[in-house]
Parts: sequence; structure tokens; C-alpha cells
Amino acid sequence: MEILQKVKAWAGGLAEVGVSVIALAIVLEILFKGAAIPFMPATSVISNVTAIIAALGAQGLVGLVAIWVLYSIWKSK
Repeated sequence: MEILQKVKAWAGGLAEVGVSVIALAIVLEILFKGAAIPFMPATSVISNVTAIIAALGAQGLVGLVAIWVLYSIWKSK
């Protein structure tokens, strides 16, 4: 069981780093107003996040359930 706790802690840490990187990319995209940022690829993080939210919203109840499941997984860590 100790291995599972280590894997859970590792996955939680990785998720936190991922959310931090996404937040940093959004802030940089806002600050640079869409100009090329040297160390980031030429993708728009804001439009990708907006597209994901729109896709979940277009699914109606299924999208709400998906958001609820993701939120409860995030909160349970």
C-alpha cells in the first residue's frame, strides 16, 4: 500500500505542476497579447481552454457530470 500512496502523491504533484504551467501560459498569453513567446509553441492556450469548456457545455448534462467528476477527483487529493 505504501507504493500506491507514493504513486498518488506523485500524480497529485504532477497535476499541480500541470495546472501551474497552464495558468502561467494563460497569463503570458494575456500579457504578450498573442505575440510569439520564445519558449512556447505557437498554440493559443486560451482558445484551447475555451474550446474544451464549450465542448463540455454543448453536451448538456453529460458535460456537467464530466465537470463534476473532474472537480471531485481534484478535490479528493
